[in-house]
Amino acid sequence: MNPMPQLEPMLKQLRLSGILDSLEARNRQAIDAKLAYTDFLALLLQDEVARRDQRQFAQRLRKAQVVGDKTFERFDTHSSPSVNHALLAELMTCRFITEHAPVLIAGPTGTGKSHLVQSLCHCALRAGHDVLFITHAKLLAQLHAARATDTFERKLQQLARIDVLAIDDFGLRPMRSPQDEDFHDLVDARYERKSTLLTSNLDFDEWSAAFPNKLMGAATLDRLRDGAYRIVLDGETRRKPRPMPETTPQAAATKGRPKPVASTRPPDATGSPIPAITA
Repeated sequence: MNPMPQLEPMLKQLRLSGILDSLEARNRQAIDAKLAYTDFLALLLQDEVARRDQRQFAQRLRKAQVVGDKTFERFDTHSSPSVNHALLAELMTCRFITEHAPVLIAGPTGTGKSHLVQSLCHCALRAGHDVLFITHAKLLAQLHAARATDTFERKLQQLARIDVLAIDDFGLRPMRSPQDEDFHDLVDARYERKSTLLTSNLDFDEWSAAFPNKLMGAATLDRLRDGAYRIVLDGETRRKPRPMPETTPQAAATKGRPKPVASTRPPDATGSPIPAITA
């Protein structure tokens, strides 16, 4: 007697329908290996735990707004010759999170800053930390909207509680007042309490140019630099255009040659049409 038709509705009722994905394969394995009933049950439960962990991680990844394949395993360290590999290995341990230390990443466009900071977000998520990856422009827009709806303090506290806040493209657009005040309030609320990560196309000594109020900028950057890990990426951009399609010799030879123009002259006296005239 095949028990599968009876098991399916019961597993769904118990919210264990994921077991159905591996039930048949595990059943064959148990028969071939002559496993004890408890060993067979343990395999099924291990599969279910792994499935749930994977599903929960995928949900947390989406909530954190982190791209799924932006991991350290896919980060090309050879594209940045001067990158400090020992520092990257240290950051992968997530010790900077328990230290509440900032991580600042600078470098030209296309050198992998966004990929690298999302790789750190991946590590933090795997370690069980709350994470949010967001661009600087979008962050400022959310804070501005919160002020407009009189929910700024609530939004500020929400962002201040996140274990790892990764802000991409800092200074891509210069801030205007009161954006610099909002950003300072957020950095100050997280200072020495949570880890803030920033990427920027600007060199570190140019970051103050993003602030209209230089005094406000100095106070904000002083908090960001305190005890921060700093990484500089260099090398050529990793964003390459698709190659142009090759032109065949025949197409190249006829390129630019005018097409024949059909004659609009009437037939000659014999009734034969006059041949087309080519340019």
